Amino acid sequence: MSQTLTAVAAALPLAAGWSVHSLRLRRRIEAARRDPLTNLMRREAFEARAGRELRKSLTSVVVIDLDGFKALNDTHGHAAGDVGLVIVAARLNDWAIRMGGCAARLGGDEFAAVVTAAHHVDLMSALEDLHETLCEPFTFDGERVELGASIGAIRNDGDLAGTLPALMRRADEAMYVAKEAGGGWYVAEGLTPVRETVNGRREGRAGTGWEVA
Repeated sequence: MSQTLTAVAAALPLAAGWSVHSLRLRRRIEAARRDPLTNLMRREAFEARAGRELRKSLTSVVVIDLDGFKALNDTHGHAAGDVGLVIVAARLNDWAIRMGGCAARLGGDEFAAVVTAAHHVDLMSALEDLHETLCEPFTFDGERVELGASIGAIRNDGDLAGTLPALMRRADEAMYVAKEAGGGWYVAEGLTPVRETVNGRREGRAGTGWEVA
């Protein structure tokens, strides 16, 4: 009996050490999946999570590009731009959670989300709410600062049942429809691409990296 207790006692520090190591490893893995500035998911983590969400019925894919972000950096400096990104990310994340989904930063001033929406009208109402929320002014160094947002979306219902890359492309194209109209939001219909440029990007601007499956 004493030998058994001695063996258990000797093993306890090793077990504790391994638990701490495992916890640190999990935290490092999770940190690698997150954007260090906004704490939103990076693209790879978003792809995995969004893929699972799309198996559910009545989901929607949303792509956001900020309007006036370059002017913000030029006028107030990159510190103001970083503050703007953090604020926008927090607002988007809160909205996505309320909508039963998740959000990500794709890079620069581009974001994405996958959310649930029971009907087309529900999605339109939610996008209107999102646009108003993202465009609310914030304060930097005592000055009122404004950012705009162009939002594109597409519903993934039983009729479409598209893959994430295909849905992202159409949401991206819809986002550019909104941007060309001066901002706001637009919902794409159907999975057939309508722009010749890669992923709906304007000529001369790099794509997001989503390829149509």
